[in-house]
Amino acid sequence: MDPFEENLVAALREIVKDGNWHCVGKKCDFDSPCTKLYSEDGEHIVLVHTEDDRFWAMDSSCPHEGGPLDLGDIEDLGDGKRVLVCPWHHFDFCLETGASSMGLQNQVYEVRVVQDMIYINTQNELCLSPIPETDTSNGKLSVDAVEPSPSEDTLCFWATKILCTPDPKEKVAMTLEVQERWNSGEITEVGQATPPVQPSRKENLTVLQPGKIKRGKGGTQASRIALLHSLANIEQWAIDLSWDVIARFSSVRLDTGEPLPRQFFSDFVKVAGDEAKHYHLLETRITELDSFFGALPVHNGLWQSATDTSHNLLARLAIVHMVHEARGLDVHPQTLSRFAAQGDCSSVEVLEVIYRDEITHVAAGLRWFTYICSQEERDCLSTFHDLVKQHFKGYLKPPFNTEGRKTAGMTEEWYVPLVKPPS
Repeated sequence: MDPFEENLVAALREIVKDGNWHCVGKKCDFDSPCTKLYSEDGEHIVLVHTEDDRFWAMDSSCPHEGGPLDLGDIEDLGDGKRVLVCPWHHFDFCLETGASSMGLQNQVYEVRVVQDMIYINTQNELCLSPIPETDTSNGKLSVDAVEPSPSEDTLCFWATKILCTPDPKEKVAMTLEVQERWNSGEITEVGQATPPVQPSRKENLTVLQPGKIKRGKGGTQASRIALLHSLANIEQWAIDLSWDVIARFSSVRLDTGEPLPRQFFSDFVKVAGDEAKHYHLLETRITELDSFFGALPVHNGLWQSATDTSHNLLARLAIVHMVHEARGLDVHPQTLSRFAAQGDCSSVEVLEVIYRDEITHVAAGLRWFTYICSQEERDCLSTFHDLVKQHFKGYLKPPFNTEGRKTAGMTEEWYVPLVKPPS
């Protein structure tokens, strides 16, 4: 190459760079319909490869509630219009414009294929792996915890640490800290660890059988405190259930021999973070009502389901996330109306936040249940029905929050066959 050609190539490279075009790899590396590309500023992108061999790009986080669009489905609406559908709440986004039929708008990016190389027009560098933060000066946990060696600094190490932390406030703080470090790429490995048989609890808690807990009907302040206290107890167990599914099933191999995808762990880190947020909101509200968590008896009934399904990931997803958490959606309207009838707007706001998040948790359980079944060539519905009959006592009982369940992706064929047939 003569000096003129070298200068021309250098100039063209500068033009490409100044125009914000970034090469993300060879076309042959993107056979999957959706591939997540990581950006240094956290605004990650999903690259979509459609059946007509065209490429599209948009923000990978759903503008509704942050659902992972890279796990969504591509649907053809006809007339050449294709949309990417969020797996959480089924919001659709036009691949060409980013517009949704639900009124939302997602950011789209221009994509070009030049000599079998994929270029995306965006201001940030993109890569196929999470970009770790270079500044880790604030990476230490804000609670008293044993600092691990580099080889121990894994997601499962911290999962077991959190499970063994009895103080709920410390459990919340540690959960949110680990969530941030995982999402930023500071914690890179899932790792392996043996979770405790049962999570730790503060010694001053009075633990009773579930049937002996008085939850109240929300008609008085004392009754509302009892109901909020019961919900806070459930959220504390929900934090532990999220970390337990991460640690307990970290080494699971599917029938195909493949490990669980990294996104599985990311999803349940998010669930744990949501549950920690919920506990904090409830505990704060209880304090505002001149009480505190631990002032009333609690139960550990939810953990029994974890024990019963500790040997089977599909059973855990089915019972904890697709039965118990879905039941939480069912009781929400009635619970909300009790607080609203008493003019307790602050508690209503807390319950609404929890409800929106819990829909995504049911969706996460459903998503990974169906993923595993499809990978192992199992029929999803019959497998779910069989597992519920094995691990859940009795029938599922109406009323069902049909709208909330449908938003989570759980349509009636999942649960109606498990209702007691009319005599």
